[in-house]
Amino acid sequence: MTELSSRQQTIRVNILNDNNEPCGFPVTFVGREAYTLRKLIDAGERGISSLDHIGIRLSHYVLKIRRAGITVETVPTSHGGAFPGHHGVYKLRSRLRVIEDKTRAAA
Repeated sequence: MTELSSRQQTIRVNILNDNNEPCGFPVTFVGREAYTLRKLIDAGERGISSLDHIGIRLSHYVLKIRRAGITVETVPTSHGGAFPGHHGVYKLRSRLRVIEDKTRAAA
């Protein structure tokens, strides 16, 4: 399996209304935004957090996804361990239809 560089990763989606019909034009994400949206879709109700994806600027990529019109909820969560505190878990709340997905490497 070959790895895709972050610039090669893209995902194109339609945001759906309550009748599962597209709202407006499709939206395309590239690079880390595409990676983050794919992770949000895959995680479902579990959501994703910076504890799961150390090293990327997760909150920034979620902000860019939100600015494109996709609803992502931030759920404040406490954690213990060596460095106890609080963090946000991001959960996708918009219904989406994936039109094109190049976030995964081809076999």
